[in-house]
Amino acid sequence: MHSATEPPPIDAADRRIAGYAAIAIALSVMEAAIPTPVPGIKPGLANIVVLLVLWRHGWAEAAWVALLRIFGASLALGGLFSPGFALSVAGGLASLGMLVLARHLPRRWFGPVGISVLAAFAHIAGQLLLARWWLIPHEGLWRLAPLFAVAALLFGLVNGLIVARLLKKESP
Repeated sequence: MHSATEPPPIDAADRRIAGYAAIAIALSVMEAAIPTPVPGIKPGLANIVVLLVLWRHGWAEAAWVALLRIFGASLALGGLFSPGFALSVAGGLASLGMLVLARHLPRRWFGPVGISVLAAFAHIAGQLLLARWWLIPHEGLWRLAPLFAVAALLFGLVNGLIVARLLKKESP
């Protein structure tokens, strides 16, 4: 038992979440340095970490890693509470919502690749909806949706394949 003035003890799950979050933050910071031809289209390398945590340790730990990554990367990149941060939160929450739903899908049909693609589509949908509602209140924004959907499909597939490969390497 700890007193009201002492912090709660740190357990193995806390350390694991912190380690995964640190890796995800580092990937996000590295990714921010990659020039892209279209603003807002990124590979989402940190999502590999979140999906790996989901598969290995469950939804709660994956949610912590995702949220810590959003805050940590925004803080490290100097964008905390900026419009980009808001878009990241919207995409992250939509993606986490999809992961909640995806937990109930049969794993024999929806492995890491399928779940990654669903989460990527949810992520971009959350970002586009917030952008339409808050930043660009114009119907023309929807003309970008096909481009973002193709990027979500491509990066969702690649990230999911990477996770599937990592999971395959660790199984006996």
